[in-house]
Amino acid sequence: MDDTIVAISTALGVGAISIVRLSGSNSIEIANTIFKGNDLTKVKSHTISYGHIYDNEEIIDEVLVSVMKSPRTFTTEDIVEINCHGGIIATNKVLELCLKHGARLAEAGEFTKRAFLNGRIDLVESEAVMDIIESKSDEARKLAISSLNGNVSKLIESFRDNLKNLLSSIEVNIDYPEYYDIEVVTLQKVKEEITKMKKDLEDLINTSSNSSCIKNGIKTVIVGRPNVGKSSILNQLLGEDKAIVTDIAGTTRDIVEGEIYLDGLLLNIIDTAGIRDTTDIVEKLGVDKSLDMIDQADLVILVLNSNEKLTEEDKKILDKTKDKLRIIVLNKTDLPKNIDIDIDDVIETTALDLKGIIPLKEKIKELFNLEKIKSKDYTYLSNVRQISLAKQAYQNLIDAESSLENNSPIDMIEIDLKECFDTLGEIIGITYSEEIIDNLFENFCVGK
Repeated sequence: MDDTIVAISTALGVGAISIVRLSGSNSIEIANTIFKGNDLTKVKSHTISYGHIYDNEEIIDEVLVSVMKSPRTFTTEDIVEINCHGGIIATNKVLELCLKHGARLAEAGEFTKRAFLNGRIDLVESEAVMDIIESKSDEARKLAISSLNGNVSKLIESFRDNLKNLLSSIEVNIDYPEYYDIEVVTLQKVKEEITKMKKDLEDLINTSSNSSCIKNGIKTVIVGRPNVGKSSILNQLLGEDKAIVTDIAGTTRDIVEGEIYLDGLLLNIIDTAGIRDTTDIVEKLGVDKSLDMIDQADLVILVLNSNEKLTEEDKKILDKTKDKLRIIVLNKTDLPKNIDIDIDDVIETTALDLKGIIPLKEKIKELFNLEKIKSKDYTYLSNVRQISLAKQAYQNLIDAESSLENNSPIDMIEIDLKECFDTLGEIIGITYSEEIIDNLFENFCVGK
């Protein structure tokens, strides 16, 4: 990281401003070479200078240049941000000049990667940076801000502090085995601490499952056989005519998607092709895709025709979705009821108007406990990497507990606790591999 990197940090296109960002020991010198205004090498840190970017004698753009000197910067290196007029040509020209005078084009996420490697932020906070950028709802933003502010990291550190104290007690026991009373106290303390940590870590893992709903939305699939009103329900939920509605079976042959927000949380709603046996090749592809979407869904809305008795196709779909989180909707309740289904907890609706749509939305909120998710405490693990490591640490505690119950030597118990300690360290990046870090940051924006 001895070189100086540069990238465009704003979306490329027509706009009010664009920002070209440099980070590294030569940032100020490179910017000063192409800038005419104040001498950037002599200005105070965290100040803005007005002037022009030049390519030899040609004025490229009128700019404001922010200078931020190490170590009080995002990357802890010298940072310069050149605020240009928004536009593709001028911005790219400024970038080219920075490259020409010694900077290197930044890799994806390299600014944030440098912030992590230089100790400015930990790994959880690094991931939160991208989560803020990709937030699709206010709740997702709050979750990301909580992580960026260090709330999750502090919680993980508290687990590690408890383990550190516990391991210290065990070391005393190992160093002074002749003192029986030390061993008794140590074993009792280990048992109590493991029980407490197990519960706290389990609670964190369970509540963190909510973070997927907050970040990515609830993947909601509407299924049923043809002509039961799936597309009409989709349109009513979205408040627009997104899907084509006809009396012809098989009208919907591919998935139709839309998004709505329930109390600030995103629902990704997918209307699927009607599920039935068909010889039409195109329709069959749509049916196969519908069945695949059921497996991928967080929530299945199964639509049945209240006016007709259950068909074999209905029964197959009921069986296919029995282990999924689902809501059964009896549609067309404006017609005489003929359906023979022995299920009490159903939503009755007529998709021709809003009747039943509000109860359907309330049922979704109930199933996902949205009021609980929208609590003031957003201290959740926010992705698969973090949650899988937490589960691994939880298993280490279970192993240590089993060793205790089997009266294993205390140094064997110590091994499990050390593994738990190290695994928790991986969550916040105290221990890491280069491959994991490279894979993580390559999904970032180039200028972030």
